[in-house]
Amino acid sequence: MLKQRVITAVALLAILLGTLLAPSLWPLVVLLTVTAGCALWEWLRLTWPEPDTRWPACLAIASAVLLFCIAYFWLEAEPAGWAFALQAGINRWLLPAVVGIWVFGVTALVMQGQSSKRSGGLALSLFAFAAMIAVWAALVQIFIARGAWYLVSLMALIWFADIAAYFTGKAFGRHKLAPRVSPGKTWEGAAGGVVAATLWIWISSFWAGSFGAELYQKWPWWGVVLVSVFLAALSIVGDLFESLLKRRAGVKDSSQLLPGHGGAYDRIDALLPVAPLAMLMTGI
Repeated sequence: MLKQRVITAVALLAILLGTLLAPSLWPLVVLLTVTAGCALWEWLRLTWPEPDTRWPACLAIASAVLLFCIAYFWLEAEPAGWAFALQAGINRWLLPAVVGIWVFGVTALVMQGQSSKRSGGLALSLFAFAAMIAVWAALVQIFIARGAWYLVSLMALIWFADIAAYFTGKAFGRHKLAPRVSPGKTWEGAAGGVVAATLWIWISSFWAGSFGAELYQKWPWWGVVLVSVFLAALSIVGDLFESLLKRRAGVKDSSQLLPGHGGAYDRIDALLPVAPLAMLMTGI
């Protein structure tokens, strides 16, 4: 299992770096769109009110095609007026609304926990569409506006927080964070993840063009610390929320698309709430 996980992780990293370093924007846009479509399919399989139906797959494919079309018009040399209006609407209304749901609604849901019954499936499924569109739009616009290194440095915040939370929790974990949702996660592990994210933002700020560098340009040091803590905490909420959905559905992984890693949603669960908020905080 470990060997399989390592092989898959190396392959995914190679694909990501290849698309980030490509001379065209399209390889990364294609990767983000396919990933969003797969993750949406997996999310809907967990929450759709009627289990064992083809609707999640059909809706995910249709959504991915729609995102491809939006990206095509966004990346034109002279985008149409409606494309600008759509982009402005997403940035002004959808992103803040989705972030608000993550911060207040999802956090409360995760901390409360929920039974294994598939209640509230329609609302959770509707939120899936909004959350996937928001993270896709945020990542595409961040890459267009700031470039590859900026996007990697933002993603690395989540990676370091996740790794540190895991090992800190294994070594020092005593107090359960959300026992009804994910019994293995602890407050000590969460604290380790927050510290790692804060350190990464500070270290990466010494490299021009990074997410951390822009934060330190726009915020005082104590503000950057607060932002780092908040983003790391929100990444944990994203992780716990997927655990809640899987517990409701009675499954271990969202799918088996990625050998040793589960599904696409398992890989981007922490990124879903963080990317839209990061974009709003930096004013891209």
